[in-house]
Amino acid sequence: MDKNLVQRIFGGFLYGFIVVFCTTPLGAFLLDKISPNLVPQQHLYYGLIVFFLFAGAWECMKMMRFDPKSWEKWLVFPLIVLVFYRFFTTRYFKHGFYFDFNLSEILAFALIVIAVVTLFRFSKELYYDNGKLIFTVIYTTLPFGFALGLPSFDNSDHSFSMEVFFLFVLIWSSDTFAYFTGKFFGKHKMAPKISPKKTWEGFAGGVVLTIILAFFIEKLHPDLRGNWIVVGFLVSVFAPLGDLVESQLKRTFGVKDSGNIIPGHGGILDRLDSFMICAPVVYLYFILEKFI
Repeated sequence: MDKNLVQRIFGGFLYGFIVVFCTTPLGAFLLDKISPNLVPQQHLYYGLIVFFLFAGAWECMKMMRFDPKSWEKWLVFPLIVLVFYRFFTTRYFKHGFYFDFNLSEILAFALIVIAVVTLFRFSKELYYDNGKLIFTVIYTTLPFGFALGLPSFDNSDHSFSMEVFFLFVLIWSSDTFAYFTGKFFGKHKMAPKISPKKTWEGFAGGVVLTIILAFFIEKLHPDLRGNWIVVGFLVSVFAPLGDLVESQLKRTFGVKDSGNIIPGHGGILDRLDSFMICAPVVYLYFILEKFI
């Protein structure tokens, strides 16, 4: 068997297991076998997101190639810690995600949009270290911060909801459906200069098949927050955008992969590019869903 294929299978299995372990009650269940209440599920999930955040920020810094003599690169991680702790960590552990609009959330959503627009339309701004600093903090901290608001948990009985797990399932499925639909039926390129393999036919197939999968998730898990047919539609639309954002970032700085932390699959940003756009979008939907 091809060595690269073995590496991809092993890397994919390891990555998938870690996600399942940290986003479903499985993690706490297995650890309870070792020692009761050793690590609550909410702590496992928080640890996963923090790891994604700092590994992703490190990869982003490496891709953007800060000037070795710049002072801005030394501010990246202190700013990430400050923003992530001040606006997201305390809310997570104090059940502070009330799914209501407030000024900080509106500003955070606006900053994500501005960062994406800057990457596509004003990329020259990212050639300066102050631009790289701002982009890195926004692109990594805010999406992973909003991801903390997706699940719900109860400290009293250690229950943990599975919105994030099924979000990953829909993202993985959307990518797979779009890939195979595009492979067999794709003719019209979506963004040939950024991601040559993406086609509009693949995109359409991903949307339709992901919505069908989301329908069954909705039927089997009615306890999930929101309408998951809507979530499936949002994921199928915005997951490709997340991939294009990271592809544009790599193209801007002439990088093939964001890293090599996942054997055969590249870096954290390579695997989580869709999640980093979908998480804020789904969080926004959960806010709007309260008023519908």
